[in-house]
Amino acid sequence: MKDKIGLGTSFDLGFRELTILKTKVQIYYVNGLCDTSVILEIIKKMVDINDSERNRKKIPEIIQNRIVHQQVNSTENMDETIDQLLSGLIVIFVNGEKRSFIVDVRNYPGRTPQEPDTEHVVRGSRDGYTENVIENTALTRRRIRDARLRMEMMKVGERSKTDLCVCYLDDVADDGLIKVIKKRINNIEIDGITMADKTIEEFIVQRGWNPYPLVRYTERPDVASNHLLEGHVLLIVDTSPSVIILPTTYFHHVQHAEEYRQAPMIGTFIRWVRFLAILAAVFLLPLWLLFVIEPTLLPKQLAFIGPREEGNIPMVLQIILADLGVEFLRMAAIHTPTPLSTAMGLIAAVLIGQIAIDVGMFGPEVILYVSVSAIGSYVTPSYELSVANKLARFILVILTGFFGVIGFSIGFTLYILYLVRLRSIRTPYLWPFLPFNASALAHILIRVPVPKSNKRPSIVHPRNNYRQPVDKR
Repeated sequence: MKDKIGLGTSFDLGFRELTILKTKVQIYYVNGLCDTSVILEIIKKMVDINDSERNRKKIPEIIQNRIVHQQVNSTENMDETIDQLLSGLIVIFVNGEKRSFIVDVRNYPGRTPQEPDTEHVVRGSRDGYTENVIENTALTRRRIRDARLRMEMMKVGERSKTDLCVCYLDDVADDGLIKVIKKRINNIEIDGITMADKTIEEFIVQRGWNPYPLVRYTERPDVASNHLLEGHVLLIVDTSPSVIILPTTYFHHVQHAEEYRQAPMIGTFIRWVRFLAILAAVFLLPLWLLFVIEPTLLPKQLAFIGPREEGNIPMVLQIILADLGVEFLRMAAIHTPTPLSTAMGLIAAVLIGQIAIDVGMFGPEVILYVSVSAIGSYVTPSYELSVANKLARFILVILTGFFGVIGFSIGFTLYILYLVRLRSIRTPYLWPFLPFNASALAHILIRVPVPKSNKRPSIVHPRNNYRQPVDKR
C-alpha cells in the first residue's frame, strides 16, 4: 500500500491494524469519503470476535460474517482493490488470505437535491440531480420502479477513474444504440475527466467544432425519466449534476417541463410562444438589418420599420457592438457576486444604454431589437442551444450587412443545410421536420394530451413501440 497509493505520505489515507485471534487484520479507508460511524461499528464487531470465537482456521469466514453492512464483496485483484478504496469504499485484509473484503460505506460530500436554477417550473417537483452519482441513480429509480431498468456502472479515465452510469430500459431502448454508446465509452483514452459530462459528450458524439448541442443536458429527474420511457439512454457521470440524454434532435432542446405541467392547450400556447422567441433570437436582427438596407422589401403598412436617423456608426457595426455588449452583461452577471448583480444590471441597462443613445453611438431601434433578440435567447430552454443560436445570428448579421439580400439568402440556406447534415449518434438533427414525419411533427407543434400519446418516438428505434395500451374503443 505504501508503494501503490502512498500510504503514510497522503494524509487523507487512513489505516487501522487489529489483532483478531492472533491474526493481523488491516483496514484501509479514505478520510472524507467514508461514513465514520459504520467503520467504528465494523471495528467494534471485529474486536468482539476475540471474546466469542476460538476457531482460528475460519477467521476469514468469521470476519466476513461479522462485517455489519448490506454490501460486502471480495476480490483477489490488487488493482481493483485500490480502485475501490480510492472510490470511497473501505478495504479489509486478513493475514494469509488471498482476497480482500470490500465494504461500500461511501459518504460523498455534497449538497442535498434542490430545484435546478436553469429549469424552474411553476408546478412540479423541486428536487434535482446533485454531484453524487449514487443519489442521482436513486432519484431516477424512485420514478421508474421497473425491474427492467438497467444501471450499468463503468469507469472512465486512467487516473481519475470516474464513475459513469449507463441507464436505460432493457425492453425499450435499442440494443444497437446501447452497444454503440458502450463501445465509445470503452474507447475513451484520457488521464481523467475532471470536467465530467462535457468531456464524455465530446468523446461520444465527436462533435468537433460544431457549436450546436448533439446531446441534451438536464438536472431534473422527471425530465430524464420521461426520456427513459421514450427509449433514450442516460449517462450519469459522478461529480456532475447534469445528466446526458442520448440521442437528441434540435427539437428536444426547445421543450421544457413546464409545458407538461399545464393543461394541453396552455402547454401548446407556451410552446408556440417559445418557438417564436427562438426564431426571434436567430433571425430578428438579420431581418431588421435587411429591411434597413433594402427598405423597398417592406410593404407600406410596415414602412415605419427602420431608423429615422442614420447615426454616426454604420448600422451593421451598431448591431454587432450592441450584441457584444449584451454578451458582456451576461458574462459579467455570471462572475458578479449575487448581491451586486442586480445593481450591475441596472447600471448597464439604464445608464450605459441611454448614454450610448444620447451620444449617437447607437440608435434607439438598435437597442430595441437587440434586447428582444437577447430575450429570445434567454427564453430558449437549452443554454447550449441559445449560445449556438447567438453565434449563428452573429454570422447572419455580418453576411447581411456586407452582402444585403444575397448575403441573407445564402446565410439562411447554409444555416438550414448545416443543421440538416448534423447527426447525433446517427440520428438526424432536424427530425421530424427533415426527414419529414407528420405524426411526430404534430407532437412537436402541439402538446398532445398524455392519454392520446401512445407511441414512442420512432427516431430512437424503440423495441417496444407502445408505452401504454392503445385505446380500442
